[in-house]
Amino acid sequence: MTQSVVVQVGQCGNQIGCCFWDLALREHAAVNKKGIYDEAISSFFRNVDTRVVGDGGNISKGKICSLKARAVLIDMEEGVVNEILQGPLRDVFDSKQLITDISGSGNNWAVGHKVFGSLYQEKILEKLRKSAEHCDCLQCFFIIHSMGGGTGSGLGTFLLKVLKDEFPEVYRFVTSIYPSGEDDVITSPYNSILAMKELNEHADCVLPIDNQSLFDIISKIDLMMNSGKLGAAIKPKSLVTSSTGVFKKRQEKPFDAMNNIVANLLLNLTSSARFEGSLNMDLNEIIMNLVPFPQLHYLVSSLTPLYTLADVNIPPRRLDQMFSDAFSKDHQLIRADPKHSLYLACALMVRGNVQISDLRRNIERLKPSLQFVSWNQEGWKTSLCSVPPVGHSHSLLALANNTCVKPTFIDLRERFIRLYKKKAHLHHYLQIEGMEESCFTEAVSSLSALIQEYNQLDATKSMPVEDLPRLNIAM
Repeated sequence: MTQSVVVQVGQCGNQIGCCFWDLALREHAAVNKKGIYDEAISSFFRNVDTRVVGDGGNISKGKICSLKARAVLIDMEEGVVNEILQGPLRDVFDSKQLITDISGSGNNWAVGHKVFGSLYQEKILEKLRKSAEHCDCLQCFFIIHSMGGGTGSGLGTFLLKVLKDEFPEVYRFVTSIYPSGEDDVITSPYNSILAMKELNEHADCVLPIDNQSLFDIISKIDLMMNSGKLGAAIKPKSLVTSSTGVFKKRQEKPFDAMNNIVANLLLNLTSSARFEGSLNMDLNEIIMNLVPFPQLHYLVSSLTPLYTLADVNIPPRRLDQMFSDAFSKDHQLIRADPKHSLYLACALMVRGNVQISDLRRNIERLKPSLQFVSWNQEGWKTSLCSVPPVGHSHSLLALANNTCVKPTFIDLRERFIRLYKKKAHLHHYLQIEGMEESCFTEAVSSLSALIQEYNQLDATKSMPVEDLPRLNIAM
């Protein structure tokens, strides 16, 4: 069994990480009634005898004593991490897993990347090495961060380079939260563009998620609740969209429910690594099958049924409808329409009581309406995990390497250019040692080169697919 380490960086990264650990513990508690430390739990948690001082307290089997998340928490402000340490998850982390400062990065990529990067490099390396030493077979680092702020974008992408140099054989999966056009951080286009260059160069796989899409999804669930289309009762034993109750405090903390959608995505993404299934998908298989070219490693994700996230008592959607929903633009976690764009490859990660025949039938049904590149017409990867989300019969996560991600990057570039033309706020960056204007021009050139690669793929959309002769085998 392999293990993975989650590295959560900045305010957004730590809030999403907190949701993920909470939901993961509930999932394992629902399945593991006897409290035995098994391979499923060991993939993301250590079992520690807290009576033993130092590193001698690791317990490889038997009863669960004290679970510790395989995680490193980094933030250059103390607020969110302190909140976690005072909350219900305080025992899942210890001080050896934390790196915090008090001054913050001031919404400045250069401060996070150049200042705090060099200041904390050794400390970050020490925590990462210690986390790796606790693993029998470390397969993957999951990095969770946002693109718009200073710490998430700056230190989060600095960390990628550190991981690439120190652990070149271990996959780097990045969940990146992209700011919406109405973002209240005025420098977010600068931060996002500078971070994009690092993602292009140092990540193995990126799941871009758009804040606006998350907000739209939550608004839809709200609307359906208020219109009476969904049942009013919250499911008693389900993974609720917010630990305080989804719909009670929306106006106070709208990001709680949005963070939980991302946590649910990570929960489904890692389900094959954590539980058994008739057709499990290793995390390295996602990269192997869905990333045909190193630069084009951005995967568009969709979750269905969305009402799983609302945790309300409604009849389950028909299985076939769940598959159809996964390809509709309303269910994508970035503003995109994959059905009208070009697929390089697609993975379907199904959980619950679903048969392989259900998978095959739905792929055959949907295939005629989806356009794949000519050289990968059978570019499907599928997995079946027998354990569904708590309180639900089944769920589906679709990951698509699709040219529909391009408009998100074009929009980001346009917002950057509007700001950069005026040289607005540039002096805040250029006063940081190691920052020059060439950092900005190189970053936007890197993004333009990526957009051009997607343009070239899109240009092949109208080309006819050759129906190559197949070898007939007599039976």
